[in-house]
Amino acid sequence: MIPTFYKFKQIYFIFIIGLFLTACGRNKKIDVSNIPIDVKIERFDHDFDGLRTKPMLQQAAFMQKKYGSFYRDYTEQILQAGSTSDTAYFNVLRPVFKGRPYLDVKHDVDSIYPGAMDKQNAELTDAFRRIKYYYPKKKLPKVYAYFSGFKAQTSVGDGYFGIGLDLFLGADSRFYPALIEAFPHYISKRFTPDNITPRVIEGIAREDMFPESDNDKTLLAKMVYTGKILYFMDQILPDVPDSTKIGYTTQQLKWCTDFKSTIWAYLLEQNLLYETDYQKIQTYVSEAPFTPQFGRESAPKIGSWTGWQIVKEYMDKHPDITLPELMINNDAQKILNDSKYRPRNDR
Repeated sequence: MIPTFYKFKQIYFIFIIGLFLTACGRNKKIDVSNIPIDVKIERFDHDFDGLRTKPMLQQAAFMQKKYGSFYRDYTEQILQAGSTSDTAYFNVLRPVFKGRPYLDVKHDVDSIYPGAMDKQNAELTDAFRRIKYYYPKKKLPKVYAYFSGFKAQTSVGDGYFGIGLDLFLGADSRFYPALIEAFPHYISKRFTPDNITPRVIEGIAREDMFPESDNDKTLLAKMVYTGKILYFMDQILPDVPDSTKIGYTTQQLKWCTDFKSTIWAYLLEQNLLYETDYQKIQTYVSEAPFTPQFGRESAPKIGSWTGWQIVKEYMDKHPDITLPELMINNDAQKILNDSKYRPRNDR
């Protein structure tokens, strides 16, 4: 007969082993190689240049057929050249194609992305397969590369996702110093090829799959929302560094880890979690070189980073919850409570 105390220890041990194996299963890299998705980024920018080198009317018809709504959205909204239903917009495009700025941008884009973008195709293929693993019914967009006129890195539309290659030319691009008012260096330093795939997945998550609710007024709601987006990126981009996902330097990421308890204590002491005045809370969730309340050596977006840690803790403590279940849970307070988030500084 097994002593009761021994049986209790045995059951407890089995329970702990079960949790350990479940946690390992969540963190284990899923094999998605058999999911039939292959991403090919279409070089819209190359076809668009055909309007310069070929008969315009013929090339425009070709592009309208190939790219559909994206050609219309690009011409009318991004370029603001006029309606594609009226060939008068050709008169806007002709001087653009003859100008030095267009040819300079084309030169630099083609020097960095000369052809099929094989690296990004492979990365996005793996990422899209992972999305399909968790969301089998999700219809994934076609991906187009274009020149944004230095307006936007990415764009989302009806069945497509656009990548503005002129804002992924590398931190030292000759164009970015002239754009410092729109894109300060702390932002443009992330305009690198390695950021393409993370920004595509973040854009699909934020703008298509899980748009932020208008009811997310409190800092806590915004923190947890962004934390869920970053956790989604953890699962879809398992090989991408955390610093790249959130847009930190390695030093900023270390600062957050070193001072995570101090950050949390400050948010609590200042009664910020339930603050709804955006002027007061934006400094904790918006792009910036640092967080003013913590000095110039601090990281920015400390609310977003903290929300990420809360969501991680929540999922670690609830291994039965799936990624889709997490993403539809909009109860930020419950996620915080059930995470039992109690950080300690690492220094």
